[in-house]
Amino acid sequence: MLTHLDSQGRAHMVDVTEKDVTFREAAAEARVRMLPETLQMIVAGGHPKGDVFAVARIAGIQAAKKTSDLIPLCHPLMLTGVKVELTAESPDTVHIVARCKLSGQTGVEMEALTAASIAALTIYDMCKAVDRGMTIEHVRLLEKLGGKSGHFIADDQVSAQ
Repeated sequence: MLTHLDSQGRAHMVDVTEKDVTFREAAAEARVRMLPETLQMIVAGGHPKGDVFAVARIAGIQAAKKTSDLIPLCHPLMLTGVKVELTAESPDTVHIVARCKLSGQTGVEMEALTAASIAALTIYDMCKAVDRGMTIEHVRLLEKLGGKSGHFIADDQVSAQ
């Protein structure tokens, strides 16, 4: 059942008024593929615009906090924690993992996905002058805890635990 549709099939914001406040957490990832030289420049700190990872991390955190402004039917949430980790994976990839958490009435999956996506877009924006062929790949939910639907772990993450 699609919860964002009412009985007439019209889009609406889900009413969470009666839901219990519980701990909720979600993790999402994205990957940015680039030329090996671009990744080397980022890692070496030689980018003329500054610390690419620091800017992308801040952008991801800000994006998580603004998710309801970007996605029409998302609830504005009072996040209690947002963490964005960026890792250089040789020879040509930046792996981004975003984690969001709160105690609330609805989940934080969209906030984690938004954080990972915007961090990836920020890397692209900062590096496009030297590498327009970058690709953003594998934006997906890795894990979700809390709420009525319980614990979700992406299939390939179960064995990695």
